[in-house]
Amino acid sequence: MSGFFQTLLRPDREEDPERTEVARAANLLQIGEFQLLQLAYHEWFGDDMTEAQSDHIFRAYMLRNEVPAWARHFARQILARDAAGMLDDSDPAFHRYDCEYYRSLPLGARRLAVAIACIAFVVWGGILVGHFSARSVTSVLPPYFEENELGPRQDQQAVGDLRGS
Repeated sequence: MSGFFQTLLRPDREEDPERTEVARAANLLQIGEFQLLQLAYHEWFGDDMTEAQSDHIFRAYMLRNEVPAWARHFARQILARDAAGMLDDSDPAFHRYDCEYYRSLPLGARRLAVAIACIAFVVWGGILVGHFSARSVTSVLPPYFEENELGPRQDQQAVGDLRGS
């Protein structure tokens, strides 16, 4: 019972040193312990766990405190990389099972460029279509009034009256 209270007071404290290594490695990568087991399994065997294997490994790890050798090996590699200063916790290889992990900068910049290009195409395309659809426009930008819609200007009407009379 005292182990239960110790865990409540210090949840990062593990009694089993092998599970401590796995927990520390998972914390360094900012992932869960079982996700670290999935990564270790994939690196060791070259394939993802099946559902039956996942259930068996989860029960062994969580209920019986059994840490597979390949998980210890993977955790020790992560800890060694961290000690050498060569650990990149944002490497997508460590987050292959995260559904909330996004690499926003490259995709965001590309999406922004596509959105700007689309907006520019629509604006300039509208101006060009408007410009070529009117025969004799009075201005470059909308609204496009033709000269015959506006009627003659006062000074042109006076000149026309002088000629006609």
